[in-house]
Amino acid sequence: MENMKKISEVLQNAQTVAIAGHIRPDGDCVGSCMGLKLYLEENFPELQTVDVYLEEIPASYHILQGTDTIRHSCAEDKEYDLFIALDCADKQRLGAAAKYLDTAKRSICYDHHISNKGFAQENEIFPDSSSTSEVIYHVMEDEKISKAVAEALYMGLVHDTGAFQYSCTAPETLEIAANLLRKGVNGNYIIDTTFLEKTYVQNQILGRALLESIMVLDGACIISGIKRKDMEFYGVKPSDLDGIVSQLRLTKGVETAIFLYETANQEFKVSMRSKSKVDVSVIASYFGGGGHVRAAGCTMQGSFYDVVNNLTEHIEKQMKAEETE
Repeated sequence: MENMKKISEVLQNAQTVAIAGHIRPDGDCVGSCMGLKLYLEENFPELQTVDVYLEEIPASYHILQGTDTIRHSCAEDKEYDLFIALDCADKQRLGAAAKYLDTAKRSICYDHHISNKGFAQENEIFPDSSSTSEVIYHVMEDEKISKAVAEALYMGLVHDTGAFQYSCTAPETLEIAANLLRKGVNGNYIIDTTFLEKTYVQNQILGRALLESIMVLDGACIISGIKRKDMEFYGVKPSDLDGIVSQLRLTKGVETAIFLYETANQEFKVSMRSKSKVDVSVIASYFGGGGHVRAAGCTMQGSFYDVVNNLTEHIEKQMKAEETE
């Protein structure tokens, strides 16, 4: 990342900027998008427009400054000088905001997904980074990072590292976190409010998912799923299901955790997590998704059991290959 251009160089000749992240935005997506937006507005007053396009975000993320300005509709036709894609592995994952990528005079993508093949005119992809917020930190000048920007980036780091517990947490990640804390960030508040704290219904649906989970592959894999009718019964949205797969992964003896929820008839959104042996990004990519070595996802067609059987077949193959090495 030492050879990355600073954002001041990327902005040359740009007056209007659009920033967008992936559909169903998580903490890193929102943190990196808002961190960059605030940084641009604070340090480049000559910019006429800095718009962020994201789908609706969880209520807890609104602790970040400027989230009330996020644009949720892409109905308006616009041509931006520069389009910046963040935390998005492919163009389709931009959702409706992809139209602004197509019409922009220039585009650049900053990401850390290993499955990202580069869909913008310029691509800065760093799979070894903990998060896109970590990547974005490197295009900024540290002395120009305000408390508000630091809070957004810190939230991004927290969410994609599991509050600095996941294997993607490198020494450099912690050094960046320390620098952000020095800006006056209340780290404990951000972790508690946006990562750990759950609503009553979120705890209920988590309990349901844990209660109905099953163990397969001699206890090496744990699986749970939620149907649409159950989501309607509890009154939960997809964002309320965040964290369930990570909790499943913590089960003793488990190498891989799978959580899926029904999005349509015979269609499931799949999230996978692994500890050390299974590369779930390979499995997700095989089924048209993507992600990271230890955290990935995809959308699959078929019954619950069809999806589970297809996934576990790939997991079992990887585990057997690991044993023979």
